[in-house]
Amino acid sequence: MAQLEHIEAIEKRLWNAADTLRANSNYASNEYFLPVMGLIFLRHAYSRFLAVKKDVEANLPTRGGKTRALTKEDFSQKSAIFLQPKAQFDHLVSLTDSDDRARAIIEAMESIEGDYANLRGVLPRSEYQELENSVLGQLLRTLNPDELRHVSGDVFGRIYEYFLTQFADQKAHDGGEFFTPVSLVSLIANILEPEGGTVLDPACGSGGMFVQSARFVERRHENPVDRLTFYGLEKNATTIRLAKMNLAVHGLEGDIQRVITYYEDPHELLGKADFVMANPPFNVDEIDADRVKRDPRLPFGLPGVNQKGKVSNGNYVWISYFYSYLNEHGRAGFVMSSQASSAGHAEAGVRQKLIETGDVEIMVAIRSNFFYTRSVPCELWFLNRDKPEEYRDAVLMIDARNIYRKVTRKIYDFSPEQEQNLLAIVWLYRGQTEKYLNLVAGYCRRMLDEGEGCFTARDDDGEEIEPLPSFITSLDALREAVGPFLSTLPGDAPHAGALKELEDAMPVFKGDVERFQKAVSRQRTAWQGQKTTNGELKKAVDRLAPLAGCSRDLIKQSDLLYKLACRLIETCENECNARDSDAWVGRELARARKAADEARQVAVEQLKQVRYFWRQAHWLTERFPEAKLCDVAGLVRLVDRAEIEANDWSLTPGRYVGVAPEEEDENFDFEEALREIHVELEDLNTEAVRLAATIKKNFEELEI
Repeated sequence: MAQLEHIEAIEKRLWNAADTLRANSNYASNEYFLPVMGLIFLRHAYSRFLAVKKDVEANLPTRGGKTRALTKEDFSQKSAIFLQPKAQFDHLVSLTDSDDRARAIIEAMESIEGDYANLRGVLPRSEYQELENSVLGQLLRTLNPDELRHVSGDVFGRIYEYFLTQFADQKAHDGGEFFTPVSLVSLIANILEPEGGTVLDPACGSGGMFVQSARFVERRHENPVDRLTFYGLEKNATTIRLAKMNLAVHGLEGDIQRVITYYEDPHELLGKADFVMANPPFNVDEIDADRVKRDPRLPFGLPGVNQKGKVSNGNYVWISYFYSYLNEHGRAGFVMSSQASSAGHAEAGVRQKLIETGDVEIMVAIRSNFFYTRSVPCELWFLNRDKPEEYRDAVLMIDARNIYRKVTRKIYDFSPEQEQNLLAIVWLYRGQTEKYLNLVAGYCRRMLDEGEGCFTARDDDGEEIEPLPSFITSLDALREAVGPFLSTLPGDAPHAGALKELEDAMPVFKGDVERFQKAVSRQRTAWQGQKTTNGELKKAVDRLAPLAGCSRDLIKQSDLLYKLACRLIETCENECNARDSDAWVGRELARARKAADEARQVAVEQLKQVRYFWRQAHWLTERFPEAKLCDVAGLVRLVDRAEIEANDWSLTPGRYVGVAPEEEDENFDFEEALREIHVELEDLNTEAVRLAATIKKNFEELEI
């Protein structure tokens, strides 16, 4: 399994363990989340400390045979935190139930704050006194599994974000408003491309915009600490602590001030920011109009005042602020209520003035259910004070409402490939054709990699596996286990039909697997001489289509074969009195059946990847056949200012891109639809278990 999937599995296991611990205690989510986030911070700090410690020690100067002691400066140079022995996670894990774990954790936090001024008053301390000693012990052990010692990269940064996501879903703090879904933040950062300079988030929440900006720079093989300077504004003190820990866990720092952004501007960045990124509160109607009406951050005036003297809707206050912070080359990307893009009255007047600057560059419509705290749809706005002259009077409209991945019954996001495909549209708009072609070529290569992975791959532990050959072997073993009993039956016994179906299907499947392997090998050889011009890549995508179809057929055959084997076993048990026979090895058959099912699942998941990556390449080449930006019904259109004016200055993408043609039934993705149903069922089951536990607890408290 790839590193990313491995980390995702670890994230889920850690969260489930931690949440189960909470559910079995007397703590509510809002009492539990900050101590947990603090321990993840500590665990990450320890991981980074160990990762650089040997290198630091190897380069320490010596004098008179004595090596200089370690200092925090040695670690700061490598984006790590120096930890005194009492702050090291292994020390905390080693504490017994007779030790005061809360006191030890508090001392660990105090030692870090003593060494790092930017973290003073940020890390949780007194909160640990509210948790029982045994709970703290289990929590420390939960966050310290052996497998975390063998992963690389920004693992704990990802785990920190994953826990933020889950706590936001539980509304553990500030109603969950502190957190913007990672997929939206990532899309904003990658469209905005904050390669260097000042980054401001006037509603920074837990700091996700800063983290994704840093990741963009890291992908360019540069150090974000050297390239970016982060400034944030946030009204909630606890959220600021989360944000500062989030930055620290990624090796970053930022100047985050506690203010109400409507009325204060402590950083004084008017007209100075290179990048503005934000997810502000939507549709606020409590802004004091008198306090903001002369604010220089409102270059287009107030968007309307109600009878109570309040700004009728705060959306355009935020939008105006974001615009005013930009310098002459600045770019902004932010989340906004979908109401704002077509709002009327005074808001329409502000929007008209903004459009007339020529600085509105891109609008992206997002469907509902991307947020943990609100189910309404939203839009991503992108402003560019240095937009190319040829596009000054045009806005790129992207309707992404039909692009999503279902995570749970209530929550959607973008898969990494869906995000890349949306970015590809922006690349074509910007004339970055090479990026687009590299993405298509990358999908084709990945398809071939996954095809080879059907025969040889690596599992979670790095062990070599052979998905399709192992499945065939497991089926043969299952057939062999039932063989002794079958030899006792006459040829016309009830099992005969099921046996014939299985024995007819097996050689066909083996032959198809062999042909698939040869086809993968041929296509891999052909790819070695592949040209990456648009015309040649389109031919390659078409050439690979039969391979994608073959992988889908093998999935159906795999499922059918396993069902046929199970049907044979069940027929023997139910109609041939197999359990009464000494030749029937029930336990061995149960083990063989389970092994075959597990092998089938591995093989099927691997086969799905082959077609999945082909479909990504085909999605792009079908919509953009010339590798140039073009109108695609229901998806994208470049709209000029005259048309926008004729539509009441609306910036709603769906108003311009039209409706996508209905896809033919043959393109219906049954596997994906089934996966979504499974996700929904799993979510409902989890919710049912939670409710049952709550009801049981309530009855116990009532002594019923």
